[in-house]
Amino acid sequence: MQHGKVIAYASRQLRPHEINYPTHDLELAAIVHALKIWRHYLYGETFHIFTDHKSLKYIPTQKELNLRQRRWIELLKDYDCTIDYHPGKANIVADALSRKTVDQLAGMICYNVEYLTALRAMNVHFSVGGDLLLATMQVKPSLKDKIKDAQNKDPYLQKIKTKVQEGKNDQFVIQNDGTLMNEKRMCVPNIEELRTEIMHEAHYAPYAMHPGSTKMYRDLRPYYWWPTMRKDVAEFVAKCLTCQQVKAEHQAPA
Repeated sequence: MQHGKVIAYASRQLRPHEINYPTHDLELAAIVHALKIWRHYLYGETFHIFTDHKSLKYIPTQKELNLRQRRWIELLKDYDCTIDYHPGKANIVADALSRKTVDQLAGMICYNVEYLTALRAMNVHFSVGGDLLLATMQVKPSLKDKIKDAQNKDPYLQKIKTKVQEGKNDQFVIQNDGTLMNEKRMCVPNIEELRTEIMHEAHYAPYAMHPGSTKMYRDLRPYYWWPTMRKDVAEFVAKCLTCQQVKAEHQAPA
């Protein structure tokens, strides 16, 4: 938050080895996660960390810590921050991000009116499903339509379509609406503006947090395909000034 207003939200699923962490370690892990993804905003600044786990206020001064906690405390020392207690019930928007999800982060079933109101304030779009309100994130229809239309103008993709229709290529499929897919991934034509739009959304969107090239490629790979995607993603990230600034901070002086 800045001047009392939220500037970003983030959440993620627990990794397999984290499932058995005690509660206070999970809460501390959430703080560490936030510090890492927003380092370029927080490093060198004075700020407060609000947590609904009261004991974390005193963890920097505790003497009996396990190795994992000691490692995280050392990371905390890099920042000019103060840990403050804030009840979870008073922070419903952040608490909503930790509710049980359906199909990873694709959707969230929510019965609490306060959560729904808070999510509406975040401009999340809702659709009605039975007696529930269902909020989903999906590929923008306009982008999907642009990709589909542009496929018809790409000679390389047209050759693949012809082979699919002749039964000579079983890696690719043509959907009922005519969209060419590489298994379940949309085939993106060789149009620089279109590919840049996809990469820009994956890197600069508020929920993306400037991922590195490997992470960004893994995020895009389940949904899109083009022959030079890995190389293009690496070049795109290399040109991001924010990423280069953060990378420079981590490099040891010569």
